[in-house]
Amino acid sequence: MLDFSLTTIGKLIIEMFIFSCAGWLMEVTLKSIQYHRFINRGFLIGPYCPIYGCGVVAVTVIVGGIIGYEGGYVETFLTGFVICGALEYFVSWYMEKLFHARWWDYSTKPMNLNGRIWIGNLILFGLGSVVIIKLIDPAMVRLFRSWSNTMIMCSAGAITVLLAADNVVSHFLMNIVKKEIDNREEDNTEEISLKVKELLSNHKLLLRRIQAAYPNLQARPGYLTKQLKEAKHEMKEATKKAKAELKAATKAAKAEFMQIAGNAKIELESAANETRQEVGKLFGENAKEREARLAKSRAELAAAKEQLLKIQEKFTYHGKK
Repeated sequence: MLDFSLTTIGKLIIEMFIFSCAGWLMEVTLKSIQYHRFINRGFLIGPYCPIYGCGVVAVTVIVGGIIGYEGGYVETFLTGFVICGALEYFVSWYMEKLFHARWWDYSTKPMNLNGRIWIGNLILFGLGSVVIIKLIDPAMVRLFRSWSNTMIMCSAGAITVLLAADNVVSHFLMNIVKKEIDNREEDNTEEISLKVKELLSNHKLLLRRIQAAYPNLQARPGYLTKQLKEAKHEMKEATKKAKAELKAATKAAKAEFMQIAGNAKIELESAANETRQEVGKLFGENAKEREARLAKSRAELAAAKEQLLKIQEKFTYHGKK
């Protein structure tokens, strides 16, 4: 049964916030192990990464029974695999377009898609979705039963205000980073990335946090992005032109080949006709010679018969005498 009441929406907002905090805690733990120091991960200032919470809510809505369908283990895994992967890809693309920097890059990972997502994370998203939908969500449902509607709506409202305020401040700070990137005069993205990191590390605390949160930041200045886009467009046009020329050349070569083949066919037919005429002429002459010899033989035979008859007549005449 479809259930999108205000209370349900409030519960989803709370669930999104809880798993955003859980995602942030996981990111901080992994990066602390990697870099041996505390790193406040995420785009926002607070201790939450909404991309995780939004992914959990999306999967919960699709296969968690809210729209009347409860998925099995396989459906839940595939839903998490696809939905969370698509969300991570979109966020990577959106933040790069908006702030002219790539904040994470999986280009060195196996089976990655444009460096934005890779198979390892997708499998973890699928497995995590199964654990959340089958084990954690039922426990949260039981927890929410002990909350009043007022408590749910107030909590959801406070979370919404908090995240909205954090987004405003974070966008302001990220626009400063964007200006730092676009104001660089270097023509190499790696060199620009190093300069931006150096500037951010010497900036105020909140900007230093951005540099620490994304140590692998790769700058994508607007003018370089524009040049790259123009180069791609020129390459596309050149490729299109080359294909058209190749098609025209192929068509011309085909026409020339057909003409040559036609001429060869005509010459071959002409040669075949001449050959047939020569053979016919040869066989015709032989037939005439055979007829002449046969006629001569018949004449000689007739003459021989006639002479034999004359001899027989003489013998008969002398015998009577």
